[in-house]
Amino acid sequence: LCFPRQRRPPSITRFNFGHVEPFSSAHHLPFSRSPARNPHSNLLPTGPLPMAAGTPQLPPTVDPRSGFCRETKVFHNLRDPLPLPPESLPLSAVSFALSLIPSPLPAQPALVDAATGAAVSYPDFLARIRNLAAALRTGAGVSRGDVAFVLSPAGLDVPVLYLALLSIGAVVSPANPLSAPSEIAHQIRLSNPSVAFATTATASKLPAYLPTILLDSPRFRSFISADVAAAAAAQQQQQPVEVRQSDTAAILYSSGTTGRVKGVALTHRNFVALTAAYHALTREVEDELPPVVLFTVPLFHVFGFMMALRAVVLGETIVLMERFDFGAMLRAVERYRVTFMPVSPPLVVAMAKSDEAARRDLSSLRVLGCGGAPLGRDVAERFAARFPHVEIVQGYGLTESTGGVAGTRTPEESKVFSSTGRLGSNTEAKIVDPTTGEALGPGQRGELWIRGPTIMKGYVGDAEATAATLDSEGWLKTGDLCYFDDDGFLFIVDRLKELIKYKAYQVPPAELEHILVSHPGIADAAVIPYPDEEAGQIPMAFVVRQPGSMLSDEEVMDFVGKQVLIVLVLTL
Repeated sequence: LCFPRQRRPPSITRFNFGHVEPFSSAHHLPFSRSPARNPHSNLLPTGPLPMAAGTPQLPPTVDPRSGFCRETKVFHNLRDPLPLPPESLPLSAVSFALSLIPSPLPAQPALVDAATGAAVSYPDFLARIRNLAAALRTGAGVSRGDVAFVLSPAGLDVPVLYLALLSIGAVVSPANPLSAPSEIAHQIRLSNPSVAFATTATASKLPAYLPTILLDSPRFRSFISADVAAAAAAQQQQQPVEVRQSDTAAILYSSGTTGRVKGVALTHRNFVALTAAYHALTREVEDELPPVVLFTVPLFHVFGFMMALRAVVLGETIVLMERFDFGAMLRAVERYRVTFMPVSPPLVVAMAKSDEAARRDLSSLRVLGCGGAPLGRDVAERFAARFPHVEIVQGYGLTESTGGVAGTRTPEESKVFSSTGRLGSNTEAKIVDPTTGEALGPGQRGELWIRGPTIMKGYVGDAEATAATLDSEGWLKTGDLCYFDDDGFLFIVDRLKELIKYKAYQVPPAELEHILVSHPGIADAAVIPYPDEEAGQIPMAFVVRQPGSMLSDEEVMDFVGKQVLIVLVLTL
């Protein structure tokens, strides 16, 4: 989870959403600002939301530096308490996000297609959401609780679709459009959708029995561009939809590192909690540039999903790439004056080493939000030497935690290299010995367990996997080998099940990968276990050379051998 610190919106306007109001020519906004009480009980009340208290005061036995409680063996977050709406309040994730939207609406576009330059303004973006929400109920029969399977590359219509579905209580279940038909069939069996949204290019991967709406069809275009008055009149005749925070909002698919892909059920409460965190972490920054975010992560990924909600809250421009390409990414940063990008460590390495990155005008960049793996000191320093004006904010999260667990918030915190930051607000953690089950203290390695309002409801259709991952007290077992230092910073060592058993040692592949990519001639690397009769397993590395590099096996082995004392099998 990455928290870029950009400009705080000048003020907050609370919109009524879900009940469509006639277009207001006075304000040029597609939502009512009327102080009159909205008749729909699922809508956000006009005026301030009631907010429950955040994390209570830390008990006296908690170390104020590390957050560790000696009595309970729990690590507490050291952030300011974050108030959230009462869980009993009917509230959708979209209603909550719209309650925080900047006022007046941002002048810059809400959405931009990186390839074509096509843009959607904020008033038009919100109008499209409203029109589509009404049309899905009246024209497509989509109801609260219906699962909508989305199989589409990133495009201007996808964020609109997500938010419209969430606003009427439907469950959004996006999948990778590049997945094989067999994998998509497995995901459909898990989520049991009643409708699908696809494109002409992806629809053939869906089963014939599943009703499918094509995003590039005249029908869908009519849904988005429906006459405002007609849409309003149609929705006036509908029964109100009461969306509860405990309702499932999305089914996202895990990476399947511990088996076949699982469907992760996330609630509106999960998204409300993380949206509140995003909003609370903005601050005043003197900057002449409007906030522009380039999506380098897919919209079907938990982080891409959350970024769509975050952009609304912060009034950002979202620049969408249909498919990631490094050169296209650099051109988009230059063309659209991008200020923030979510990235992974290999992308940071590529930017630090790329000649094209050095030639491009990337002066607009302010923050990179880095996650997915620890970022080493040498890579961070190499990047900083080339881009001294860009701050790297590090974070850690899982699909099962709605993408949020820990992150850095200040430039000083970001200088704790290889750390993913401190626990986020309202989050607790344990470090548990995977063999004995004993909770451990600072500096000790074990499996990370986390608990808080962003933790998933469970895995759909898989009670056994849910029981193995979530315990009766709400602790999520992450499967990651981690430790906290004495200042409460979280360090990710590796996946527990990916540790290489070399003789009497347990070797984390990530540590070897970090050493490999620190070589200037290596673009990327992956390390896996290789069977060995004497040692049990030895690390085997797959290495991608930098373009033009003539790096040999012997040079790589010598480079690694000077830093570690184990055998390495190498494949270039």
